[in-house]
Amino acid sequence: MAPQEPTSDELSQLREKYTLAGQSHVLAFYDSLSSEEKASLYQQLNKFDPTYINTIAAKALSPPKSDDGKAAAPTLEPLPQSASASILDSEPDDIKKWYASGLDLIAQNKVAVVLMAGGQGTRLGSSAPKGCYDIGLASHKSLFQIQAERIRKVEELAAQKQGGSGKVTIPWYVMTSGPTRGPTEAYFKEHSYFGLDPANVFIFEQGVLPCISNEGKILLEAKGKVAVAPDGNGGIYNALVESLALDDMKKRGIEHIHAYCVDNCLVKVADPVFIGFSASLDVDIATKVVRKRNATESVGLILCKNGKPDVVEYSEIDQATAEAQDPNQPGLLKFRAANIVNHYYSFRFLESIPEWAKTLPHHVARKKIPHVDLATGESVKPSKPNGIKLEQFVFDVFPMLELSKFACMEVRREDEFSPLKNAPGTGEDDPETSKRDIMAQGARWLKAVGAVLENGDAGVEVSPLVSYGGEGLEKYSGQTVDASKPLGA
Repeated sequence: MAPQEPTSDELSQLREKYTLAGQSHVLAFYDSLSSEEKASLYQQLNKFDPTYINTIAAKALSPPKSDDGKAAAPTLEPLPQSASASILDSEPDDIKKWYASGLDLIAQNKVAVVLMAGGQGTRLGSSAPKGCYDIGLASHKSLFQIQAERIRKVEELAAQKQGGSGKVTIPWYVMTSGPTRGPTEAYFKEHSYFGLDPANVFIFEQGVLPCISNEGKILLEAKGKVAVAPDGNGGIYNALVESLALDDMKKRGIEHIHAYCVDNCLVKVADPVFIGFSASLDVDIATKVVRKRNATESVGLILCKNGKPDVVEYSEIDQATAEAQDPNQPGLLKFRAANIVNHYYSFRFLESIPEWAKTLPHHVARKKIPHVDLATGESVKPSKPNGIKLEQFVFDVFPMLELSKFACMEVRREDEFSPLKNAPGTGEDDPETSKRDIMAQGARWLKAVGAVLENGDAGVEVSPLVSYGGEGLEKYSGQTVDASKPLGA
């Protein structure tokens, strides 16, 4: 149903709210709009609290300073060993134990997955959602399909461990943005949800915030439309509440949640090892990291900042800190836990979102924002940054936790992290490296069981429906496998 034009009382209340906040200009062209445009603008403005927008913009633009007027230098330390584990040097028995307990929790239908999939493939030369992107595998599977099939496979592994009794379901909560929601829903329907039950795929949308001018005023994109931008991946917390995804989790009895970004083709969706590790420590948040390649790699680091778990961006760390060596492990960097936005949450923690969501900081991105000139009504395309977009980061919540409720698991980069960020042919984090890393992983798995690869110089694509993490390939021992074709459907 199309939105209705507001009554005079409704409009008067809205006008008063924005006037008190010093933002009355958003209604400057209201009287010249069509009935449909008036209804649309009213609906858009009614969703925002202009006083709150003023507050978060002011805070973001003026971060707290120390007494001498400079930003206070933080105390940085690696996370304590009690909060950390590494697949690279953990005891094999511990990894097996975590894997088994994680599969048990999946089999009990206590595990859900949240996917952050708001981005478009703009840098890849595509306007479609990034999850629809075909990285060039022989099967032509998209990122969405690869991840859906990993969910199907781990459900199957959990069911097998339980003896096949009862249905195992991992509900998949897919967070999109305004531009990607419709295309994502259409893509899932067109591909029959990649074999998943549509009742267990919950597609929702992250929020938006108005774009703000350098003078602190809300910008209009058109006479009847506020300029808005997605509220960052940290908007996931509010979106889980607003979309009723959290309510759905509660009804299902979910206790453990795995959250990750769509662009990582190697992600182990609902990884039983990670779930089992996090649950065994009874933490509220855990995060996967990979080992930083070298001191100059521009990645955020998971560490302890002023006694709390946090992420510190590469640009915030001086050279001496970046190059510092681990006193306990010579040859390794002291700060090496690279953030890959791959997290575990306890449901009890996510249930508390309404108590703290509005306290998370907002970060400023200075942008060239097309807008309407309030004096002339003409559209303006600025040549230099004229305003800010406000966004929250998913890791801004980490410092809320005591160290005892936070954990970190280091995983092998070649097994679990290959992001798709750049245009084809870039040579780093592009479609070719994504394809290369999936193919190389398949070759490692098959060689580990004694298979012989034919035409295998570029590796081999192993379908997630055949193997989730290298298991179940023993039947290929001693066999010759034609690596030019995908193994499995």
